[in-house]
Amino acid sequence: MTGLRSRACLLLLLLLSVLAACDRAPAPVRFHAQGQPALLSEWGVLRVADRHLRLNEGVVPYELNTPLFSDYAHKLRTVWMPKGASARYSAEGAFEFPVGTVVSKTFYYPRVPGQAADSDVVVRSNSADGEFRDGGLDLAKVRLIETRLLVRRQEGWIALPYVWNAEQTEAKLMRGGELVALSLQAADGSREDATYQVPDQNQCGGCHGTDIKSKALQPIGLKARHLNREFDYAGGRANQLAHWQQLGYLRDAPAAGAAPHAADWRDTARASLDARARAYLDINCGHCHSPKGPGNTSGLWLDAATQEPLRLGRCKLPIAAGKGTGDRRHDIVPGDPDASILTYRMDSDDPSAMMPEVGRSVVHREGVTLIREWIAAQQGDCG
Repeated sequence: MTGLRSRACLLLLLLLSVLAACDRAPAPVRFHAQGQPALLSEWGVLRVADRHLRLNEGVVPYELNTPLFSDYAHKLRTVWMPKGASARYSAEGAFEFPVGTVVSKTFYYPRVPGQAADSDVVVRSNSADGEFRDGGLDLAKVRLIETRLLVRRQEGWIALPYVWNAEQTEAKLMRGGELVALSLQAADGSREDATYQVPDQNQCGGCHGTDIKSKALQPIGLKARHLNREFDYAGGRANQLAHWQQLGYLRDAPAAGAAPHAADWRDTARASLDARARAYLDINCGHCHSPKGPGNTSGLWLDAATQEPLRLGRCKLPIAAGKGTGDRRHDIVPGDPDASILTYRMDSDDPSAMMPEVGRSVVHREGVTLIREWIAAQQGDCG
């Protein structure tokens, strides 16, 4: 009898220990001040649980008014800061983030219903509405491709690209980048092949090195005009700037109504054609084509602050001729998108002519349509 009771007690203890392990909270986010961890899980920002990609405690999701185009990939963006730390608000540039900040951007595609789990066929769409639900992404409905980390260390920002495995359980650091073959399926069933490019660490610097003199990496989307919008948090819908302040993640910010606001490029009901086109060009091109960016020598500046028509490309002659011009004379010809170099390069998938040069292998058809409409609406001529 005593032996039976002992075994029963032992089984009960084992059961309790198993239940306790199930209820145990995940390990907290870990900031690595040095080195380049081989696995994404070593940071603890994101975790796979119950076939969902979930955020760890203190990790805050966010969206941009107009996102950067990346072969129609959808993106789950997050930010995490050490306890008690906060970012300093800036009206124009990227916020000043404290050492220890970890920014993540997970690129994924919706799965095509009925396709096998290992299928390369994914949905081609511009909208990710409703995919991030109950604090996570349902891996039965989406395919993870990569997660990029931007980490603020004492010496500055460092970019780390992690590629997800076929099982969707872990992402591995790929400093040399990766190519992922996909087939993008549109709503009408048509398909387009895409060679999705995970950038190597040097290519990350090509976009995030927004100051050609310092060459230091900086966030691109973490600016007031891009973040000033509402987000559906677990506790309800709220303005992102206000929510960050409430959490202690942001200081010195004005009320949302007094902060800059970029248009949603798709919002035809509330934003003008000019506002939508300028927002699109700003996020997709302005980090390079700006007075301080790597593309400043072109003389074509497409950032939000630039207002001079010639700098924006209107009747502007290209600095360098060649294949990239498509035998066109001006960057923008008012009223004539077919004669404009800008739309020619956006509508190309030729590596020697296309713009942007990295980050896409297919043409963003809807984006090209927007810029064509914007140019067509402009009046005047180039003489």
